[in-house]
Amino acid sequence: MKILGTLVALAAAASGLAQEQIDPTFLRTNLASATEAPSDLSTTTCHYKPLFGIGAPHASTPAGIARYGEVAVDPGGTCRMVSYPGEEQVYVVLEGAGAVTYGGVRVAVKKEDYLYIPPTVPHTLAAAARPLHAIVMGFRTHAAGPIPDRPTVANIEDVPLQAVRGHPLSAQYRLLMGDVTSKRDRIAAAHLLTSLFQMEIAPGGTNQPHHHEREEEIYLVLDGHGEMVAGSGLDGVEGRFPAHSGDAYFFRTNCTVGYYSAPDVKTRILAVRSWYPGMERAGMEH
Repeated sequence: MKILGTLVALAAAASGLAQEQIDPTFLRTNLASATEAPSDLSTTTCHYKPLFGIGAPHASTPAGIARYGEVAVDPGGTCRMVSYPGEEQVYVVLEGAGAVTYGGVRVAVKKEDYLYIPPTVPHTLAAAARPLHAIVMGFRTHAAGPIPDRPTVANIEDVPLQAVRGHPLSAQYRLLMGDVTSKRDRIAAAHLLTSLFQMEIAPGGTNQPHHHEREEEIYLVLDGHGEMVAGSGLDGVEGRFPAHSGDAYFFRTNCTVGYYSAPDVKTRILAVRSWYPGMERAGMEH
């Protein structure tokens, strides 16, 4: 009887292990279907939709990415002032115009402006006479460095399109931001973030499915439609999912990632990669 009881206990334990939840290989959502949630930015005129990380489903799946979401500021509205000792931030303005307050400096921003905010710097976002929509990204880092007196701001349209080694010519890139060692990106300021870029994929084109061993990645479809590649099956065949404007995907390290634009449309994707915490810095490839 004692042996039988032991076998039953082992079977029960094995069953429990089989049902244990594991982190997804990738996550997907859409700007339109995501719901507003309270955040430290929120005010009566500042509304935050978490897509990945803090406030979103499977919040613990991203390791180095603390938060990724859309902030919508009402006309004349403002967000709460925030400061993160262990988090660097990136803002990308999707629509509208307004201002970012960075420490004690107020800087005007407009559509397609993007900027870097180092850890510890108090900052907030305000809208002008029309609604302002921006993507807010946060990356966990305690890296220290000189803190500029003003935020580093650039505009996506001012960054030239170019081909990137190892990818088809049907995908062209605007290299927006890299880490402090970058020699190729318009802004070289980050620590955990390795590459913020915009892809423009020609009708019927692809950026070629690939994977990153040491980096997490997020794609946001700005416009266009096609098929997103995310992961693969046991037979190694890539997983493809219909993709439309507003779709956002988070990819864990080693997840297969790629995109195929539909034959009749060009697709623009805002993408960001960041180190998985503790991984070696080896190689910088798209």
